[in-house]
Amino acid sequence: MANRKTFKPKPPSPIPHPRLENPNEPFRLNKYIAHAGHCSRRDADLLIQEGRVQVNGQRITEMGLKVTLQDVVTVNGERLELEPHIYILLNKGRNTISTTHDEKGRHTVLDAIEESTGYRVYPVGRLDRNTTGLLLLTNDGDLANRLMHPSHKVKKTYEASCSRMLTDQELQQLRLGVKLEDGMAKALSVKRSTTDLLGVVLTVQEGRNHLIRRMVAYFDAEVLQLKRTRYGGLTSHELRMGRWRFLREEEVEELKRLTGMAVEKPTEKRIQSRIRKR
Repeated sequence: MANRKTFKPKPPSPIPHPRLENPNEPFRLNKYIAHAGHCSRRDADLLIQEGRVQVNGQRITEMGLKVTLQDVVTVNGERLELEPHIYILLNKGRNTISTTHDEKGRHTVLDAIEESTGYRVYPVGRLDRNTTGLLLLTNDGDLANRLMHPSHKVKKTYEASCSRMLTDQELQQLRLGVKLEDGMAKALSVKRSTTDLLGVVLTVQEGRNHLIRRMVAYFDAEVLQLKRTRYGGLTSHELRMGRWRFLREEEVEELKRLTGMAVEKPTEKRIQSRIRKR
């Protein structure tokens, strides 16, 4: 990670997956793979069909097989473990490496988080090297894939400082839509920044690569600085640049509701099980 020491907050107890409480309870194999953070359930089905999944050393190609935590599940020879789900909100700094692997072998913010928590997490979507702001990290593959799927229309708000002031007509065009090389793109809302004369605040419901930069470039202007200030209902309020925190349980539940996932009410047993140490 470049130039900035990563803040390591005191980790709360991880939010446990309910299946960890009953190791003998069976559930579908594709769900196990997704909850292990490997991929989505749909992608897990493809892995099963392709014969890349084994259960207790036996290659599985049939759909609908159920397993328990007593079974050994491997994908491409790698054993999967169903761990408590971790949800982290990072306020990414500029020039910060936030990918899972760096081709130059440099220490990334994800390495630092793994060292602090004991769990490996993965970014939900991406922010390029020079874009700052909110990035959600988790090992909950099911939720991550739902958040990234365009059908759920998760709102993301950005503050963009441009090379020139966009006209009122151009701001209106951003609301109506502009034609990019990969299709039309429009902002759900656009307004001028109250702190930057050349700035605009845009909210979109898509996650295409460099979307905001390309939308501004449509008008022969350039985004000089870009910051994501809101993701779903999460904001950067009270989270300083370069720092991160664990999501509260109600924040996780809201993200699940946003993507149509079932939200289980905590039981006394689940509350007590959160006192778990690595």
